[in-house]
Amino acid sequence: MSVCCGVECVLTLGFLRWGWKRCTYVGSDDSATWASATADEFAPVPRVCRLILAVYEEDLRNPQCPPAHGGYRLNPDWVVKRVTYEQTSGHAPPYLIYVDHEHREIVLAIRGLNLVKESDYKLLLDNALGMQMFDGGYVHHGLLKSAIWLLNQESDTLKRLWVENGSDYKMVFVGHSLGSGVAALLTVIMVNHGGLLGGVPRSKVRCYALAPARCMSLNLAVKYADVIHSVILQDDFLPRTPTPLEDIFKSLFWDTFIPEGRKLRDPRRLYAPGRMYHIVERKFCRCGRYPPEVRTAIPVDGRFEHIVLSCNATSDHAIIWIEREAEKALERLRESSSETTTTTAPKVQKLERLQTLEKEHKDALERAVSLNIPHAVTSVEEEPTVDRKEEPSAGEKREESSSVNNDAEPIQNESEDSLKNKRKPAGGQTNWNEVVEKLFERNELGELLVRRDTTAPK
Repeated sequence: MSVCCGVECVLTLGFLRWGWKRCTYVGSDDSATWASATADEFAPVPRVCRLILAVYEEDLRNPQCPPAHGGYRLNPDWVVKRVTYEQTSGHAPPYLIYVDHEHREIVLAIRGLNLVKESDYKLLLDNALGMQMFDGGYVHHGLLKSAIWLLNQESDTLKRLWVENGSDYKMVFVGHSLGSGVAALLTVIMVNHGGLLGGVPRSKVRCYALAPARCMSLNLAVKYADVIHSVILQDDFLPRTPTPLEDIFKSLFWDTFIPEGRKLRDPRRLYAPGRMYHIVERKFCRCGRYPPEVRTAIPVDGRFEHIVLSCNATSDHAIIWIEREAEKALERLRESSSETTTTTAPKVQKLERLQTLEKEHKDALERAVSLNIPHAVTSVEEEPTVDRKEEPSAGEKREESSSVNNDAEPIQNESEDSLKNKRKPAGGQTNWNEVVEKLFERNELGELLVRRDTTAPK
């Protein structure tokens, strides 16, 4: 009898402790040890938020729901293309291509999940644990298909804009919610195949994933942290929600008892991509919102692993609130930087911050290796690109000089003459189709299907 009472007491105390930890865990705990962001690095975030909001407008000259403070602040004449659901046929969310001559950027902005569109749900749910291996890690199957479809549609447009603007503008991919996963995976492809769009270097590619979906394994999330920036507002549920989505209830309860090391060593587990920017505006047991602060880091362990039991978990996911709080946070960062008295020149400060960001990325890569993260590398150059890893299809014919160096050089380093020889008359898209053929296989009907890596570790 006494033994049974003892066991009951232990179980009761254990569940009470678990309940206390779950109920008192707040979103700000995820970034409690992170450093503060600077105004310069966070400055593009409110601007790209407004671009995503612009995708929802049918006519930017007569907007129906402009942002509260200052409107969209966009030039409608700089909008190159606006694509709707009818034009994407469910392959991707609607998007907008915009050339920002003021900031020297070519921006592809992708909207978030539409709750009334079945195609968006199919895209998000088209995934299973370990379903798709890509670039030395695992990625979300449906979002990868969408990213490749989008590049097939717009590669010529992006290349033309890049060349017309002197091959000097930044190539910026922006997405919210569902669109953030598409933008992030699109960026991974672009970084490895920038030569196909006119030679866009890695330093000119940027991605801003707002309220991001978990779309890539931890080694890829850390590897591409120099080009992908995720922005999360306080208690947002999606970056903390595991994929497949049917595991959400398991993550609420069972994941609490799984050791952190076991999660980190699972190569199939997906995470929010890149460097994190966490906007924090609420405190535990405090009512109302406080002046927002922005914390940033490239976390390896403790990367938004716990779903926050908060009434704001869904409202913090809305792009309207993200834009509003990001604008407030940027103003606060600028005020604090202007109040700080320093004798260091602004250009020197920017250079020092750039060096700090590079060091943080290198440290994160090394920490991933030290924690035995599957397929982690200590530098981005160590791991071969997709082209070097995958062999050409049987029907693919290449010139002898190109085939000799196929496994030794990434595709972006191929000579211009070699690229010209590979072109076919059909619209100049053959180069990109060759890349797609390596990522896809054809069925008996000739339809493209995403290629699954059968040698992926279990």
